[in-house]
Amino acid sequence: MRSSIDIGNLSVAYDRGQFIVLDDISLTVPEGTVCAVIGPSGCGKSTLLRVVAGLQKPTAGNVLIGGNPVNPKKQKIGFVPQNYGLLPWRTVKENILLGCRIRKEMEADTMERLAVMMEQLGIQGLEDRYPRELSGGQQQRVGLARSFLLRTDVLLMDEPFSALDAITREDMQEVFLGLWQKHAVTTMLVTHYVEEALYLGQKIVLMSANPGRIAQVLENPLFGSSEKRQQPEFFAMGRRIRNLIKEMGGNA
Repeated sequence: MRSSIDIGNLSVAYDRGQFIVLDDISLTVPEGTVCAVIGPSGCGKSTLLRVVAGLQKPTAGNVLIGGNPVNPKKQKIGFVPQNYGLLPWRTVKENILLGCRIRKEMEADTMERLAVMMEQLGIQGLEDRYPRELSGGQQQRVGLARSFLLRTDVLLMDEPFSALDAITREDMQEVFLGLWQKHAVTTMLVTHYVEEALYLGQKIVLMSANPGRIAQVLENPLFGSSEKRQQPEFFAMGRRIRNLIKEMGGNA
């Protein structure tokens, strides 16, 4: 089941309000949309994602998933961190099934869907391997398989491809896009790569730092178009975003 994400007047502060990480963030990610979040280092992108995931409580404001307050026990929230989130003592198969087992959602067709998804992701035959025996790209595919197999309400990805080399990163962008086109899960993707935001984000959120605020929200007509990746409009939009980030005191 796909759900919208609605963030209202969200703030996060530490030291009794002395250190403000996020300030008055309001954002709607419509059902079935990919929203890329980009901005300078230290602008609170990862903190925002953790609050949406229900892993951290805000100081003020609220987050709704499908119109209901965020609650990981009641909602299926897929979270893919930078380190892929795999348990090193479990096999590939066990890692992928972990979400389904925890939520007691092992259904009659789960194993069949698992086999199909592993084939789609090119990791069939790796079922009995452990994460340490996989490449970074393979580990990332396992992390994606776990979230999509669970049929999550929303998917949250925190710089999921940043540890990969450039070629593998582009391959994984294609893998994610292929999965998303089949399942259309509502997604928030934090990235520091402008081209990645342009390729994968239907909506692009630019954040400013100190404290983290939403500086601009762009609707992206270049989303998912491999043909346009080499076109002048793609480079022009990328240059525009870079200039905006530099104006906010960051690098991109």
